[in-house]
Amino acid sequence: MEFTVKKTDLVKELSLGQGVVEKKTTIPVLSNVLLEAEGDSVRFTVTDLELGIRSSCPATIKKAGSTTLPARKLLDFVRLLPDAELSIKVAENHSATIVCGRSRTRIAGMSRENFPDLPAMPAPVTKIPAALLAKVISKTIFSVANEESRYTLTGGLMLLKEDALVMVTTDGHRLAYIEALHPFEGISGELRSLVPKKGMAEAMKLAVEGGESLVIDFATDENHLFFQCGGRLLISRKLTGQFPDYERVLPKERSATIVLGRDETQAAIRRVSQFADDRSHAIRIEIEPENLRLTSSGSEMGESEESLPIEYSGEKVKIGFNSQYLLDFLGIAESETVELGIQGEDSAGEFQLPGLDGYDYRYVVMPMRI
Repeated sequence: MEFTVKKTDLVKELSLGQGVVEKKTTIPVLSNVLLEAEGDSVRFTVTDLELGIRSSCPATIKKAGSTTLPARKLLDFVRLLPDAELSIKVAENHSATIVCGRSRTRIAGMSRENFPDLPAMPAPVTKIPAALLAKVISKTIFSVANEESRYTLTGGLMLLKEDALVMVTTDGHRLAYIEALHPFEGISGELRSLVPKKGMAEAMKLAVEGGESLVIDFATDENHLFFQCGGRLLISRKLTGQFPDYERVLPKERSATIVLGRDETQAAIRRVSQFADDRSHAIRIEIEPENLRLTSSGSEMGESEESLPIEYSGEKVKIGFNSQYLLDFLGIAESETVELGIQGEDSAGEFQLPGLDGYDYRYVVMPMRI
């Protein structure tokens, strides 16, 4: 196999798959990228057996063929080369010689025979605007569970309806829900899929790389989800199991809604949380007429208190929250203000983002005893 390619094109496509490449694996070939040279392009494939990414870039093919090379080492080296065309020639022992200007380097590769085959993409079910997909994932991915023991919570529930896309994530202590209104051709009823967190992250990356004007062809089979954006394809294995009944968690009513400035609230929580318990991250919120007080006293180092002016005339309410959960939410808020809905001291708090046209966003955080 032998071909020439622009350094910038090669770096762009190799970078796309770095989140999928296995860094530590008992199957060495999974640390490699599959290169296939044919026609007028080179195709790149990476997989960890749960996710797969396939992409391509233009190239001048002198001799067609295929091989696998260490994905991270190849990218790290090519990034250091000057912005010019480079030549890659692969010998029968699968070692690749890379020539760029006066630079000449050899990288040991492996045969493609041991590289897993990715499933073929079936006919697309519908098209999803790239910007829409990126939005719903970015607003929910932070509340996915990290504990492998809670298998069905280690991903997000994606619901495709005729007129909306819904994404829901929860780790059992908080829940993020977003519904984006959009007509989807080819969808009748409701299509439910459990997307693993890593698949969500790579789909968002694919959507952002694609640009706001592009659309993603979405397909599914019994075990996989397919996201095709231009010449790039992401394949994600579905999670199996029953996702919790999220509708029971979403509050049906609230006794009061408090409007908070995003920046000042975020700054105050960051300061107060410095003196919260290192494990629980718990802080207390006291809501009283015209004032919201944040306090923490779980650290041996000391305690902290902050006050924020609010418009509120109801009864005094004390409620505890994990400060990190609040900061995660404020970190994705694009609006200058956020809304906190409360029902009582033993009820969950519900946060919303005002001014999200075409979106219904709700973030529910369970209270803590302090």
